[in-house]
Amino acid sequence: MLYNQLLYTAVKAAFRAGNEIMDVYRTADFGVETKDDNSPLTRADKAADKVIKDLLDDTGIPVLSEEGKAIAYEERKQWQKFWLVDPLDGTKEFIKRNGEFTVNIALVEGGRPVAGVIFVPATKEIYFASEFVGSRKIEGYHKEIILDQMIHESKELPLVKGRNVYTAVASRSHMSPETEAFIDKKKEEHGDLEIISRGSSLKLCMVAEGKADIYPRFAPTMEWDTAAGHAIAAISGATVINHETGEPLKYNKENLLNPWFVVERKR
Repeated sequence: MLYNQLLYTAVKAAFRAGNEIMDVYRTADFGVETKDDNSPLTRADKAADKVIKDLLDDTGIPVLSEEGKAIAYEERKQWQKFWLVDPLDGTKEFIKRNGEFTVNIALVEGGRPVAGVIFVPATKEIYFASEFVGSRKIEGYHKEIILDQMIHESKELPLVKGRNVYTAVASRSHMSPETEAFIDKKKEEHGDLEIISRGSSLKLCMVAEGKADIYPRFAPTMEWDTAAGHAIAAISGATVINHETGEPLKYNKENLLNPWFVVERKR
């Protein structure tokens, strides 16, 4: 498949998964379970995961999903190209019913995300990016349309330029002391500083859009949490770097835990 076809398949998978999520969101019982790592799992996570895998399997490219992550590294390390999926990023936000949850699908090649799709089911916003089409956003994505029409109807990121106030975006559920200290240092550097809280991968989208200058994450995340947003942010002109080494985040590591990282758009 050509890269544009792969990107469009990911868009369809994210959109259909989002519809499954909203079907559960409108019910009274989410069927919440607790996974081995103490994180929540709902009927929406499972339904979204199935829809995505059914579509992505047709591409012939391996799929690594949060809900099917028990694939041995000995097998994974042979993959030059694979899909990295979080079928419902922000399950805690989903359970809180605050709308700040997403579907994340990335195409990773050679340890780097080369395409990404993030769909926000509650608001019908979709972000999509590849090196061929750029980094783009559509507001009000209510039905499937062909990729050419998506590109025509979308806006290229960043949308916002030339803001006066330096803005940091932080997790709504996971603000660590180290993150707070980093933001305090930025306050000293920039004077006025606004902090915006967002759930899920929306934080990476905020930097991609130009609505925030920086997103520091000094708390645990997994590769599927960041890969799609990494592609969207990086292709929009932002950087997504390991805080310790200054190098871009790498994917398909033996340990799928991300290091601390910073997403930044230089002024």
